[in-house]
Amino acid sequence: MKKYIIIFFGILTLYSCSDKFDITQFDQYIGNINIGGDTLYIQNGEPWSGFNNPRAILMGKEPFIYVCDTDNNRIVMLDIAGQLHGALSIKRPIAIAQDYHLNLYVCAEFDTANVTYSALYKINLFAAGHQIENATVTRILPLRDSDFNLQRKYTAVTVFYDNSIYVARTGPNNSSISNPDNSIFKLAPKKLNAGGDILVPLDKDTLTIGRVPFIDPLNRGLISANGINSMTSFNKRNIDFIATLAGESSFKAQWFYFYSSGIEERYYSKFDPSTDPVAFVKPNRFQAPTGSCIDPSGNIFIADAGKDSVLKFNASGVEMHSFGGSKFFVEPVGVAFFDKVLYVLDAGKNQIIRFKLSTDTQ
Repeated sequence: MKKYIIIFFGILTLYSCSDKFDITQFDQYIGNINIGGDTLYIQNGEPWSGFNNPRAILMGKEPFIYVCDTDNNRIVMLDIAGQLHGALSIKRPIAIAQDYHLNLYVCAEFDTANVTYSALYKINLFAAGHQIENATVTRILPLRDSDFNLQRKYTAVTVFYDNSIYVARTGPNNSSISNPDNSIFKLAPKKLNAGGDILVPLDKDTLTIGRVPFIDPLNRGLISANGINSMTSFNKRNIDFIATLAGESSFKAQWFYFYSSGIEERYYSKFDPSTDPVAFVKPNRFQAPTGSCIDPSGNIFIADAGKDSVLKFNASGVEMHSFGGSKFFVEPVGVAFFDKVLYVLDAGKNQIIRFKLSTDTQ
């Protein structure tokens, strides 16, 4: 054991004296230890399995861990030790978020008249005493007859400090200026000043406020709704979020920074590639990102299924300790963070793999 420790610290010293670790070298690993720049990512225990093509993971505020177990048509609820606390049947869940009342919001599907539509659901855990299998499920979207569109899909959801909700929608028809398929919509509690066309769902608890403006549906650059597949808020008193995109774009992970001057309110990119040449906005830095999370220090983790890797950036957009590789992950699609442990959801392996940084094991 002493010999391996010496080897690992030798590698650590070597990489700390060199340039940033090249992501193409990610398949350099020894057993359950993965080398990422000047940090060792050490697997924490055995993987948690029993999933079937899971697509999203969420660290709840309780904290419990929620998994969209997509091909098993259920939401799985685990504690941080991996103990199963229950499951809720729901058709093909693909994205999940939680508000500060501990309600869950899930992008999934439903059938009606032998037709399958995409939907956004609310799951009331509090009223069910956190027995998820007994929780009431309410469909929030679609509501209007015109929204019952087979080609439109709800693909991502996130919640902000004020319990307002953003949900991303995708689809092929994007010529409309006012209502393109590729859009982000805002929903909020009734106590907020909604204005405009208000729609109240069956639980009479949430308002549909409308499309978030000034976000191009097909832009291949920054601030785009071109195929958003995940959104992550910062758990701060702002409405910034990280989005990952599946559409054609040179920037497949983006930081949407909300700017308000009193005259103008809109989203901009947190970083400008022309003036902030940081790795986060380096063109084509990501290949197929599908999920993200943010730790208490503001570090951003991106699961990139195309690179079989997890990429880490600090709050300044500088790349830190990315790691992974085809010998370690098959298809990492989601990440979550709690108490210095990183949880990686691997759809290819149908597992959750946990990691501690070497700096947190001393």
